[in-house]
Amino acid sequence: MFRKSLRVKIVTTFIIIVHISLFLSFGISLLITEREVTIEKPFLAIAQDVASLLAITEPERRDQVIDILSDYNIHGEMIQEENELPFSLTEEEAAPLFQSGISEPLFLNTEEGPVRFIGVPNIDNTGNSMILKVDFTGFLKVMHRILLIVLFSVLVIGSLLILLVSHYIVEPVKKLTSAAKEMAKGNLSFRLKHRRKDEIGELMDSFNHMASEIQKVDKMREDFVSNVSHEIQSPITSIRGFTRAIRDGVIPVEHQKEHLDIIYQETLRLSKLSDHLLRLASLDSENHPFHPVEYRLDEQLRRIILVTEPLWIKKNLDIELDLLACRVMVDRDLFEHVWQNLITNAIKYSGDNNRIVVQMENTGLAVLVHIMDTGRGIPKEDLPYVFDRFYMVDKARSRSGGGNGLGLSIVKKIIELHGCKIDVKSEEWKGTCFTVSIPL
Repeated sequence: MFRKSLRVKIVTTFIIIVHISLFLSFGISLLITEREVTIEKPFLAIAQDVASLLAITEPERRDQVIDILSDYNIHGEMIQEENELPFSLTEEEAAPLFQSGISEPLFLNTEEGPVRFIGVPNIDNTGNSMILKVDFTGFLKVMHRILLIVLFSVLVIGSLLILLVSHYIVEPVKKLTSAAKEMAKGNLSFRLKHRRKDEIGELMDSFNHMASEIQKVDKMREDFVSNVSHEIQSPITSIRGFTRAIRDGVIPVEHQKEHLDIIYQETLRLSKLSDHLLRLASLDSENHPFHPVEYRLDEQLRRIILVTEPLWIKKNLDIELDLLACRVMVDRDLFEHVWQNLITNAIKYSGDNNRIVVQMENTGLAVLVHIMDTGRGIPKEDLPYVFDRFYMVDKARSRSGGGNGLGLSIVKKIIELHGCKIDVKSEEWKGTCFTVSIPL
């Protein structure tokens, strides 16, 4: 667990990166420092300044000046051409110093490094020349030591700071882990509290949003199970009660047919409920057979009107069609279910002698199908829930008519599966209008 800890990984990664950075920085600093002290121009300027200083100094006090310069790692010797060469210089190296026509300082050793030998010819017009040994070895050692101390201090301080900062980074991750464990235990109301405005804060907000959505889904699941149980239990109770009454002879023979008709209707209701549940489960799984084909939408609507003719003739309804010749690319069987459900609902909730209008409208981008009735309408407070599963505006009337509150849910699911839209407008006691929009 220690090796897998996020905090350990953060600290380790930081230290590795810092080590690499310090190593590269130290190497670059060495190169820059050595390069700076081996540039020829500053050396020559030093030699010229020393020569100028000695030129204005009395001959008997020049040795004192040279001793003072040695404190700064600048060693000098006054020589003439016939003298022995100092600093182990060879005659070949010192030869350029005594050439005629040379008046400016010049290097006597050609290799670059922290130790350079510079010759200054004829500094006082008496034939005296000077050889300077400029040694920056000690200076470089001090600079390297300071650089190492600074870099090591950066490493130690940075490591301590990352230990503190890693706690700030890892702590919210631990909170997320604890929250996930709480949700795994079934505590879906658990929420994370924070004041962060960074990416971690966004992650916590996303977690809270996910928890809210899961809680809603769980509530819908509970409601779904409860509604299904109720919808199944109600017809089963009726069937069990009437069959027992017939079996025990409680119901006279002459009345048994009436009760057998009720039992038959309840079995149909159960069959319809199971069919709707299976269809809804198939649509929810997104594995439902989906076969879009191109066909005439207006012909399909005319056929649905003809199929439902016994229903609207029974109520003496006036059916008005305003259709356009239009071809669409959708699953024909699924949309057959959509139109049958919407038109059947319009008939069911219309009073006798009312009017139903089926109208098509082509906007260029989509075809709109309006199914309007002049029935009792839907109360304003119920409109947002008409597509919810098992939601019924008039529960008593819906159940007596064989409804179970799943029809419009299936319709909406089919329409969304095709990337289409459905909208509903209604005014109580004036009628309802369902509008389906199918992109062209």
